[in-house]
Amino acid sequence: MYTHEQTIITHGQPLEKTGKALILIHGRGATAESILSLSAHLYASDFSLFAPQATNQSWYPYSFMAPASQNQPALDSALELIHKTVTSIKEQGIESRDIFLLGFSQGACLTAEYATRNAQRFGGLLIFTGGLIGQQLDTSNYKGSFDGTPVLITTGDPDPHVPVSRVDETVKIMEEKGAEVTKKIYQGRSHTILQEEIDLAKKILINK
Repeated sequence: MYTHEQTIITHGQPLEKTGKALILIHGRGATAESILSLSAHLYASDFSLFAPQATNQSWYPYSFMAPASQNQPALDSALELIHKTVTSIKEQGIESRDIFLLGFSQGACLTAEYATRNAQRFGGLLIFTGGLIGQQLDTSNYKGSFDGTPVLITTGDPDPHVPVSRVDETVKIMEEKGAEVTKKIYQGRSHTILQEEIDLAKKILINK
């Protein structure tokens, strides 16, 4: 088991110029640089970009549907790195409603888990093929209120890693905590991001 080095890649203009941040969280086997390349398709040039890097290119060793204890201490270390990223942005005078989080696959699961454990009015959450983490979801972990945060959450049906049932559970919990959720399930879609998903994400980013 492992913990994560505190590595965060930044890109674009500084926060004092943009006033808003987009945190991008990569999937298993990928890198911060690879997820940053997605920003070119998102009209994100007026955001300051932050991409944490997972040690060993994986945020936690097993499936997100495994018992959470099996993914420790890597999972807690990953959540702490995301928290460090958010905190450092806030310390530069940026409010949570000007902070957006985006993740794909394992990164989408981490995005959902971090945001729901620390619910507040984020600018938006873009959860490309992911859901809350654990074999059974422990709702006592989830604190705060999303206060109308727009959320996009997607998966394929079937998807090899993220079942529709877990997306549905995630939507229910996030809505109960005050999120405005758009859920999209794509029949027969491979484990990827479609143009339609990009277009829906742009709407959330542009409306800021």
